[in-house]
Amino acid sequence: MSSANGSIILVVEDDAIVRMLIVDVLEELEFKVLEADGSEQALETLKDLDQQIDLMMTDVGLPVMDGCELANQARALRPDLPILFASGYAEKIEVPRDMHVIGKPFSIDQLRDKVKSILE
Repeated sequence: MSSANGSIILVVEDDAIVRMLIVDVLEELEFKVLEADGSEQALETLKDLDQQIDLMMTDVGLPVMDGCELANQARALRPDLPILFASGYAEKIEVPRDMHVIGKPFSIDQLRDKVKSILE
């Protein structure tokens, strides 16, 4: 896995404004970011195995296929991919032991610390 500053994060968020804010913060923290507006676009990116992805950060509440279903399909394609769920109901969702969650809203510092801890 690459160092944090060279890491590529796939951000999956259907709310364009929220996605833009997350992408802006991650880019300010010197991560490279790929964007998907939902699970279908995310899966297209994940299927391109030539595309490096070091972390997928996904909203739980996505239309069509929720973030948990997306995570399962992502792991079928990329078994070692770290996954970070973002949710306004973080305390209520159960994630597999090897996946992570951050509660919305989160601060820039919380996001930076969480992402760096996952990638290290």
